[in-house]
Amino acid sequence: MDEQEHGPLAGFTVGVTAARRADELIALLRRRGAAVVHGPALRIVPLADDTELLSATKELIGHAPDVVVATTAIGFRGWVEAADGWGCGEELLAVLRNVELLARGPKVKGAVRAAGLTETWSPSSESMAEVLDRLLAEGVTGRRIALQLHGEPLPGFVEALTEGGAEVVGVPVYRWMPPEDLGPLDRLLDAVLARSLDAVTFTSAPAAASLLSRAGERGVRAELVAALRHDVLAVCVGPVTALPLQAEGVGTYQPERFRLGPLVQVLCTELPARARVLPVAGHRVEVRGHAVLVDGALRPVPPAGMALLALLARRPGWVVSRADLLRALPGAGRDEHAVETAMARLRTALGTPKLIQTVVKRGYRLALDPAAEEKYDG
Repeated sequence: MDEQEHGPLAGFTVGVTAARRADELIALLRRRGAAVVHGPALRIVPLADDTELLSATKELIGHAPDVVVATTAIGFRGWVEAADGWGCGEELLAVLRNVELLARGPKVKGAVRAAGLTETWSPSSESMAEVLDRLLAEGVTGRRIALQLHGEPLPGFVEALTEGGAEVVGVPVYRWMPPEDLGPLDRLLDAVLARSLDAVTFTSAPAAASLLSRAGERGVRAELVAALRHDVLAVCVGPVTALPLQAEGVGTYQPERFRLGPLVQVLCTELPARARVLPVAGHRVEVRGHAVLVDGALRPVPPAGMALLALLARRPGWVVSRADLLRALPGAGRDEHAVETAMARLRTALGTPKLIQTVVKRGYRLALDPAAEEKYDG
């Protein structure tokens, strides 16, 4: 079986912290062969009955702004629907028809048009920086700018407008809250700490902040940061999403285009590149998170077997003692017989018993091909 058949992420386990559009991201990952652990780090609470949004809406109806910036499709739709529910939907639309309406990207433009409105302008890049550049180029002194907020921090955006002399009115359409059921998030957190995830994906800054916060509540924040710094890849949809992690010194990966598809593509590139590839007993062995590719064929391996193989692969060709292997086995106790049992299962899972040699009275070793190694020396 080659990579095309089993997918570039086969043998890897990826954590998903998203609440919104999680199903879409999970489907993309599974289609490429990944196993997925889903632990939503937050939930989105619509503000249809929220006094904050109601008062912001009434203020804008009573005192129309010069500019309205619509930042997300879901948020813009939610705002119009909430206003309808309060009986002031038509009044809000009347205001929006007579202002400079900026829509951040095609999806937001679609939501604006679905409401019977026409945007004044929309950037092709979907970049808030481009929206800011346009506003500042037009001049914002003395202008009243309504900004539809969407739970994400917008670093420097409001500050730059205020410094330019604008009055900025925030329209908070929904807010992020911790999940009602913390069980799935705790399981994802435990999996990061155990290094049983190869990567964790983040599609919003509040999700990254929420995972760090939950780790703090459980007294394991330092351990989480250590795992994300050294062992578990943190992949973010964009630079704003990465900010809470980068503040903790966690290096992050992100796509050039801030989309789910390109985010998955980053994983498809980075994870296989980190896998250990070794020439063993005439075979090409690639050690992944929860599986091994032997000559391109995918061989799922139980956790105990992966723990043994990871230790053997750290010093390929060297003998590793039963005592050292026992220490690597999760929850094995002190009985070295557990090593023999796990080793027998590992050999069966690999389908090629000769990959691992038993060295009598000493332990086990990966049967590394020295000749194959020499090809890379010169």
